[in-house]
Amino acid sequence: MISALLLVGLLVAAFVGYNVGGATTGVAFGPAVGAGVLSKLAAGLLMAVCFFAGGWTVGRNVVETLGGRIVPAELFTLEVSIGVLFFIGTALLVSNSFGVPASTSMTAVGAIAGLGLATGQLNWGVMGRIVVWWLVAPLVAFWVSGVVGRYFYPRINSWVAIDRSDGGLFALDRSGPVPRPALGPGTTPREAAGALTVVVIGCFMAFSSGASNTANAVAPLVGSGELDMNPAILLAGIATGLGALTIARRTLETVGNDLTELPITAAIVVAVISATIITLLSALGIPASFVVVATMSIVGLGWGRATRTARLSETVRGERPGMSPGALAADETPRIGPDGSGTDGEPGEPSPPIGDEEPEDLPSSDDLFEPGRTARVILMQNFVPSVATLGAYLVFSVTL
Repeated sequence: MISALLLVGLLVAAFVGYNVGGATTGVAFGPAVGAGVLSKLAAGLLMAVCFFAGGWTVGRNVVETLGGRIVPAELFTLEVSIGVLFFIGTALLVSNSFGVPASTSMTAVGAIAGLGLATGQLNWGVMGRIVVWWLVAPLVAFWVSGVVGRYFYPRINSWVAIDRSDGGLFALDRSGPVPRPALGPGTTPREAAGALTVVVIGCFMAFSSGASNTANAVAPLVGSGELDMNPAILLAGIATGLGALTIARRTLETVGNDLTELPITAAIVVAVISATIITLLSALGIPASFVVVATMSIVGLGWGRATRTARLSETVRGERPGMSPGALAADETPRIGPDGSGTDGEPGEPSPPIGDEEPEDLPSSDDLFEPGRTARVILMQNFVPSVATLGAYLVFSVTL
């Protein structure tokens, strides 16, 4: 028989998972939805499946970190676990209410750190290791993306560049006795392959989100011994799936349509680099922010693309152009437009060798970010974890 207090704990954990689904689905599938490749319903279903897979495999390491390494597991009584989860869920609910994806990992770590500070039992060694990786991971994303932008982006762009036809990408061929999938009217094999690539990479991002964020919903209950690992991961997966199918529509709108006009090529590069970094950190038991890593990846990719106007010797001497967000738009590819659909674009001419491109070939007027909404995202990324940390510290200072 489940006690009333444990039932409350399970409901609060589900509440956190629900908000995790709302906050992270837009990050994973915003590009696919914005480009008209996936519907919001399909994105939510894929998010639920891939998130659970990431939590069930790699996510166990992060659960152990949050459940007993930042603070001693003995601190996680059932009452304390409910309190920590409450602060995580409330902070994320505030973020989702504004339609902005917050860093669920930073919020969870902040709430648990608040508990550790209030009780004087914060493991500074583990916390320091996490913070160091929070600083290093975005730098790695920046430089890896910069190298890709400078040396490999034009070639990748020529592979990915596709036309976006009207109508559905796929249809059912009912000419035979058994209906079978087929390309939609006007859909070319190149367009279908590009669309599937965007979806597959979105699934990889959802997997990395599950690896990093499953712990945010259930780690305190696992640390307290009230919930075993497998049922906890299952609970987090179900709750996240519900969030992905409901409140995630707001963040899908923000990331897919409002925040950026990121070319599909750039979205693919950023997704692969960011999801790989987050998955590797999760395997090490380090909770990290996908949004922060992805943002630095975008900046690095634009910077690397802009430096193609200068040779390496000129760059070392400081004779290099400033980072132009519009650098990513130099090679025309289908974009994620503000109306939520992909806009057509013919593949551009092969890019000249490094140093032969002119700065005017990288138009700075085509801004990568919409400034107002981007500032709102950055503000919430710092504000939400701060709310969770301060709230947990104040409450546990008084009650423990």
